[in-house]
Amino acid sequence: MKVVEQIKQPIAFEMDLFEQKFQLSMSSKVALLNRITHYIVNRKGKQMRPMFVFLVAKMVSNGEVRERTYRGASVIELIHTASLVHDDVVDDSNRRRGFFSVNALWKNKIAVLIGDFLLSKGMLLCIDNDDFDLLKIISVAVREIVEGELLQIDKARKLDITEAVYYEIIRQKTATLIAACCSLGAASVKPNSDHVEKMRKFGELIGMAFQIKDDLFDYGDTAIGKPTGIDIKEQKMTLPLIYVLNNANKKDKSWLINSVKNHNKDKKRVKEVIAFVKDNGGLEYAVTKMKAFREEALTLLNDYPDSEFKSALELMVNYVIDRKK
Repeated sequence: MKVVEQIKQPIAFEMDLFEQKFQLSMSSKVALLNRITHYIVNRKGKQMRPMFVFLVAKMVSNGEVRERTYRGASVIELIHTASLVHDDVVDDSNRRRGFFSVNALWKNKIAVLIGDFLLSKGMLLCIDNDDFDLLKIISVAVREIVEGELLQIDKARKLDITEAVYYEIIRQKTATLIAACCSLGAASVKPNSDHVEKMRKFGELIGMAFQIKDDLFDYGDTAIGKPTGIDIKEQKMTLPLIYVLNNANKKDKSWLINSVKNHNKDKKRVKEVIAFVKDNGGLEYAVTKMKAFREEALTLLNDYPDSEFKSALELMVNYVIDRKK
């Protein structure tokens, strides 16, 4: 059995019901909108985020889920989908999960409007049901995602990213949404309890490990998930490169910065940068940091009694680090 199916097993019923409710949450009176949202729903990914919501909810409440839990999972998926649709416009990307992106099929104007529509649907789902605590969690996440993206753009221009700034960028860009999933799961069944903050922290740590794993794919020998060297071509400062930059002598440092700034489209030069990062311990350092985030996340689960939900979350944490794409 695949790992993702194994993780899903204890919440298989909830995930099936969630899919039905999620499709309903997207419905509209406009035919074009329905056609596009139908296209999006049928090309869904692994649905890791709703899985986090249900597993956390069931772990902290000994197997209980509520209608609020389904709404929380739907809100997360609506917001996440909106951000992907907008991302494809910003990145001028024509593919998403192996299919044409919304902007490739319906142009940028419609894609931006679809993203806005999904965002408002998510917010209204909370407001219409007086889930203001859930609305606050998700609104903070949206704000942080935007701040993280802008911080990254600002820093990429100067290439002066310290490790601390890098962590802040990935905390906001990637980890904040997984943190929101986990705190939403806890808040849906145990509102205003200590579980909400504890699970937020748990999700944040997993998100940090997840992003570092993504950074490492860029240095892979085979094109897994995305072509190697793409982060360097896009002048994205990732942890292996930051570590090597901060520990290189003056000559190597200026060669690295010059390569990333002025020669990032030169395939041979990009390969040389990748080789330099590998030879100077950049990957090993990033792997060590990624594993430290994982261990810290797993420690937070120790306070909970053993259950199939806790086991599935532990499996999920390890999957984030061991995944092949």
